[in-house]
Amino acid sequence: MRILSGIQPSGALHLGNYFGMMQKMIDYQEQEDLFCFIANYHAMTSLSDGKALARGTLEAAASFIALGLDTEKSTFWVQSDVPEVQELTWFLSNFTPMGLLERCHSYKDKIAKGIAANHGLFAYPVLMASDILLYQSNRVPVGKDQKQHVEVTRDIAIKFNNEYGDIFAIPEPEIDDDVATVPGLDGQKMSKSYGNTIDLFLEEKALRKQVMRIVTDPTPVEDPKDPDSCNVFQIYSLFLDKKAQADLRKRYEAGGLGYGEVKQELFEIIRDKFEPYRQHRMELLADLPGLREILNQGAEKARYTAMKTLRKVRKKVGSAY
Repeated sequence: MRILSGIQPSGALHLGNYFGMMQKMIDYQEQEDLFCFIANYHAMTSLSDGKALARGTLEAAASFIALGLDTEKSTFWVQSDVPEVQELTWFLSNFTPMGLLERCHSYKDKIAKGIAANHGLFAYPVLMASDILLYQSNRVPVGKDQKQHVEVTRDIAIKFNNEYGDIFAIPEPEIDDDVATVPGLDGQKMSKSYGNTIDLFLEEKALRKQVMRIVTDPTPVEDPKDPDSCNVFQIYSLFLDKKAQADLRKRYEAGGLGYGEVKQELFEIIRDKFEPYRQHRMELLADLPGLREILNQGAEKARYTAMKTLRKVRKKVGSAY
């Protein structure tokens, strides 16, 4: 079973990235055929600063490796190091109805939030389909907001296969309902574009400042509190097993628990969990030639698989003659 997912290097990685995707990918490498990449082409829809993108790409790669991604057990690469993905994107574009893209919620949501419309943003799902289909992926772990894009991928693949035969595996989206949407400081989905994140590798003072900014209601300390409507509880729960979650819930409902107290606890658990990873990440970024070599080796593995798919596609569509 081949699992594939990618992450954009468009800014500092945060708890939403970790619990929504990164932790799951690291766990998968022990039991599945894991393909995982840094989606720097996708990041261009929101980041036009070339130097920032290049630096962010290396930082995202170092972060993933520091958190436990084993490049010997998995295939790990940077999207732009496999140019075949752009060639397949063009082939798939000719099998993608305009109406299919026009119905995509993500594009509409971003435009509604003031992001400038352009072809890259509009055609984002076709590039995502190419990422998935090029490597014959079977399952694609995504958040709820990306589920529709995997469905678009399936539609494109089925249409292509109906024309040319069974070229592509038809992928299935995989959503973990427990962490499908990690709340941010304001209760919306945690996202760099919303400015409501808790970043993974901050220095202690900056991390505490972010945690203390989590929005809470004005319930007095002595009164019982509703854990299900509390952003702090929702984030804190991500670090806890079922018993610890139940214990924290009882503390909320009993009264006498101040939000400042529980925020301090959350800060400490985040700090303690990610500090060893932060040190490893710093070591990786101190040796950029070594990091680039790791990524080059991953790209070679990815291209080997990509070329097997692309040769079939070229032959079917007639670009190979």
